[in-house]
Amino acid sequence: MDRSFLDWPFFEDRHRELWGALETWAQGALPVDHGDVDAACQGLVRDLGKAGWLRHSGGDALDIRSLCLIRETLARHDGLADFAFAMQGLGMGAVSLFGSPMQRAWLDLTRAGEAISAFALTEPGSGSDVARIATTARREGDGWVLDGEKTYISNGGIADLYVIFARTGEAPGAKGLSAFLLPAQTSGLQVVSRIDVMAPHPLAHLRLRDVSLPGNALIGTAGGGFRVAMTVLDHFRPTVGAAALGFARRALDESLARVTERRLFGAPMADLQMVQGHLADMALKVDAAALLVYRAAWTKDMGATRITREAAMAKLYATEAAQQVIDQAVQLWGGDGVRVGSAVESLYREIRALRIYEGASDVQKLVIARTVLGGFQGGEG
Repeated sequence: MDRSFLDWPFFEDRHRELWGALETWAQGALPVDHGDVDAACQGLVRDLGKAGWLRHSGGDALDIRSLCLIRETLARHDGLADFAFAMQGLGMGAVSLFGSPMQRAWLDLTRAGEAISAFALTEPGSGSDVARIATTARREGDGWVLDGEKTYISNGGIADLYVIFARTGEAPGAKGLSAFLLPAQTSGLQVVSRIDVMAPHPLAHLRLRDVSLPGNALIGTAGGGFRVAMTVLDHFRPTVGAAALGFARRALDESLARVTERRLFGAPMADLQMVQGHLADMALKVDAAALLVYRAAWTKDMGATRITREAAMAKLYATEAAQQVIDQAVQLWGGDGVRVGSAVESLYREIRALRIYEGASDVQKLVIARTVLGGFQGGEG
């Protein structure tokens, strides 16, 4: 694969060393058998923890460039490995950024691969529109009682703890939400159903009925849940673009191998000008996506308070471009490209969800437009 991006000024020597060590590990450990998805994810979390990679997933300081490099590399080798790593970070992102010392003790377990975390934001009636969350948390004595439903929750059913967002009512809409840390064994939490999707991952629909939590389960402040959620997504949204970038790089590599080895009309496919044109388009999209992803990561690591615009651009472009690159890879592979089990067929199924979760592409366009308009109207355009 092309490694020239590692020489870009976005990275320091420690990032290049991280990439080299992870690449060596991944070549020996991935991919894993996906036959039993739950067992595969549990094993991946355990192995990623033992190997030390999960120490980057949470803690006192999140290095977004490291997160992106890890997700890109894991995704290129095994989409399920990327999922397992990503959810340890996203699932505990609220605790890493806003948690109390007692809550942060859980990070020792998630970073070691000894506990699996989940981020429970989406509901049947609220996906992109977080302000419509209907799950409630009411005060009872010194604690809280939660009622509601969550759906499409990654790691649902296998998680050891969940970060749950609920309406506490300090104000209407987004200003009346709070975040809570909920151990999976808490009475009243029920896995209603598991959700099967085209690229198998552990997903579930959850129900909360009279779930009692102590006062110290509140993450941050009451009414501050929307800020918690958006800050977590601001940190992790560029890493979704990084995972898409990993899928796209793999698709390009698979395509290069295919067209140099396969012959058409008495010559390698790579000699055909139309094929060369497709390869050029794919390489261009990969590099453009990488620039946007690592610009966003670098900007955050350099101390920017918010990277709403940069993160949205990285996530939007990288996921959309990866879909196009992978689709072209399937085309170049011909009939073998749609054969179940081939590398490009697997990538085709893996990429689609990334254009939806953590902010669908249409929502990212709204975010970008609002930041651009806001800057212009504020005299900064």
